[in-house]
Formats: sequence, C-alpha cells, structure tokens
Amino acid sequence: MAQVSINNDLGEWGLSTDSGERARLLQSPCVDTAPKSEGEASLESLGRGTTSTIGAIFIVVNACLGAGLLNFPAAFSTAGGVAAGITLQMGMLVFIISGLVILAYCSQASNERTYQEVVWAVCGKLTGVLCEVTIAIYTFGTCIAFLIIIGDQQDKIIAVMAKEPEGAGSSSWYTDRKFTISLTAFLFILPLSIPREIGFQKYASFLSVVGTWYVTAIIIIKYIWPDKEMTPGDILTRPASWVAVFNAMPTICFGFQCHVSSVPVFNSMRQPKVKTWGGVVTAAMVIALAVYMGTGICGFLTFGAAVDPDVLLSYPSEDMAVAVARAFIILSVLTSYPILHFCGRAVIEGLWLRYQGMPVEEDVGRERRRRVLQTLVWFLLTLLLALFIPDIGKVISVIGGLAACFIFVFPGLCLIQAKLSEMEEVKPASWWTLVSYGVLLVTLGAFIFGQTTANAIFVDLLA
Repeated sequence: MAQVSINNDLGEWGLSTDSGERARLLQSPCVDTAPKSEGEASLESLGRGTTSTIGAIFIVVNACLGAGLLNFPAAFSTAGGVAAGITLQMGMLVFIISGLVILAYCSQASNERTYQEVVWAVCGKLTGVLCEVTIAIYTFGTCIAFLIIIGDQQDKIIAVMAKEPEGAGSSSWYTDRKFTISLTAFLFILPLSIPREIGFQKYASFLSVVGTWYVTAIIIIKYIWPDKEMTPGDILTRPASWVAVFNAMPTICFGFQCHVSSVPVFNSMRQPKVKTWGGVVTAAMVIALAVYMGTGICGFLTFGAAVDPDVLLSYPSEDMAVAVARAFIILSVLTSYPILHFCGRAVIEGLWLRYQGMPVEEDVGRERRRRVLQTLVWFLLTLLLALFIPDIGKVISVIGGLAACFIFVFPGLCLIQAKLSEMEEVKPASWWTLVSYGVLLVTLGAFIFGQTTANAIFVDLLA
C-alpha cells in the first residue's frame, strides 16, 4: 500500500499540540497481512522510546478534546441535571479508561501499532474489516458535523456583521447559510483535503487547541458573570426517565473517544508498559473530564433546559467574547475536517487495495487519480448532507453511537479473544472475571449503538 503516514519523526510528539498526530493511527494497516518476522518486529521496536509520560498525557488530552465539548451542556440537560450528568460521566469514565488499557495490553501482546491492526490481529479478518468500515463511517459522520458547526457559528457572526435582528432569516443570498457553508468548504476545506500528506497543518492545529480551552473559559466566565439579557430556562434536578439518561451517552462517547488514536501513542512511549499507560490515560481522562464538566455544568446552569445542542448558539450574537470563541471553533473545524477526511480516506484506500490484492509498489498516477476522486466524492457527499441536516444534535447522536463501538465493543471483543487464547495459562477465576468484563463492555457498547441507531431511524418517522 502507498505510504500514507504523516509526521514520521516521532520525536515531535513530546508536548506537541499537533492535531495531525491523531490521524497517524486511524490509517489503514498494510495490505500484506502476513505475521511479522522476529527481525521485522525488532526493527519496528527500535522506533519506540521518544515520547515521555507527560508528553503522552498531553497528546491523549489533545486527541480527546475538540468541538464535541459544545454539546456537553445539552447532554447535562438531557441526562436530567448536574447530578445526573456528573454521575453518568464518572460511571462511564471507568469503562473508557479500562478500554484504553485493554487496547494497550492487546497491542503489546499482538505487536501491532494501530487500532485496526490490533483488532485484525486479535479478533480476525471479519472483525478487522468491520472495524475499518466503522472508522470510515465515523470519520464521514464527524465531517458532516464539522460542516454543520461551521454553518452554526457563521450564522451568528454574519448576523452581527449584517446587523440583522436575532432570529431573523437571511435577507440576502450571500448571507444564506447554504451559500456560506459551501463557499467556506470550497475555499478552505477542499484544498486542504486533497494533498496526500497533512503534516503541514501542525501549526494551525495549535490555535485549534488554544481555541478549545478558550471556549471552556468563556462558558465558565459567562456563568459566573452572566449578561443581564440571558435568562435560564428550567433547571432540571432529576432525569425524566432512564431513557433520557441513556440518550446523553452518545454525546459523552463522542467527547471522550480517543481510543483509535491511543494505540500509536502507547507505542511511541519510551517505556510502553501497560501499568505506566494506565497512569497516563487516567491522568489524561481526568483533565478532559474537568474541561467537559466545566463546560457542561456552567453551560447548563446558564441556560437550563433551553440550552441549544451547540451551546454557543445560546449566547447573543453581539457578544464579542463569544464571537471570538465562534471564530476559534470555525478555525478548529477547518483544520480538523481534513485530518478526519485523511483518516477515512486512508482506511478506504486500505480496504480497496486489500480487496484488489495490489502490491505496495503501485502506480503513482493511479494513486493520485484515485485519491482526488475519493476526496471529491467524500467532500461533496458530506457537504450536501450538512446543508440538509441543520440539527447538530442528530448527527452527534449517530456518531456518538459509533464512538461507543471504539470505546466498548472492539476493546471488549479484543479482551475476550485475548483471554480465550490464554485459557490454559490464566487462573480460572481471573480468566472468567476478565472474559465477563469483556462481555459487559461489548453489551454496553452494543446497547448504546443500538439505541442511538433506533432513535435516528424511528423517531423522525414516528414524528
């Protein structure tokens, strides 16, 4: 398969905020699926040992945090208030961290360095292909969400620039939402998506990370010192039903999903030990939890049940501090879309080459034509869907269900399969405990995915 890796110098990982690093392990595995020889494995291991423990923590945090934080206030509202939202996040965090540890254990046992390669090696071809297809669909759906976010933030900024009253429709064609999204996408996103490599985005991605923290700070500040014109809706104190609590899970899964990127981070550490990795991901998830809780609690208490699925849309258009936050979010999405597209395209390319049985030394011209065609089809489909699906909440619900597969289902399957292969080497009590936990992970992930899929399909039909 053609070389599609980016930023090959792992020494750059350190405290880097390069969001392009997240793409490294979403890439498709090699077409040649034969087991590695001892010589190949030893040569591969020489590339390890460049990322410090602190550096790994920050990389995982940066991979976790993103535009998904805009939906956490609405998740608290859906869950039934602050107490329910905190309890739900804390409970899910146990499974999220354990999934990251399981992936590191299976990566070490299988000597594979990407998420899907680990699934291929541990669970077999069928599950491996299913994993790659899920990654492609997840990145495709996330790209749609990013375009909707661009439209949401542009609507507020344009309303101020055009001096249109709050809630009024666009009076001119050049301020129409569909036109502004399309123009931004064609001018910025498409040119950034076509290149074969995306390492050049490392500098812009730093601003993306800064913007994420700025948004959280603004939401907290606006709660402590609220504007007079902002009046909260009903402040829920308990969930309406258990179904409502479960409906908040996809947003949490979407926010905390960094599992696909975690495997290469683990393998880039100076001491890639499962015990050390457990401390790394625990510290990273606690930091992410603090950011998401600060955003979720303060955003929910500011607006109550009236909070928008995208919390920034709940603030007045003319608020300059929030306008800067909107600009940061747009910049973040503009740099994140090409990265997610790169990941999805690489997976599709890997599936295609494996299906065709093509050698790694393929014709460069055919690769270029195929890449441009894949990019154009991907870009146009995501743009069209974004133009006609204005509700970001629905998209987050669907891709949050897919994120549950990466957090629960595939790690659970890997744990079950790994322990089945070690049946004779592990004590019966320990073996049954770990296998049972793997079954629990798979069941929980399948439940979240099934529920969100059912809601996406049937709710609108019933309405």
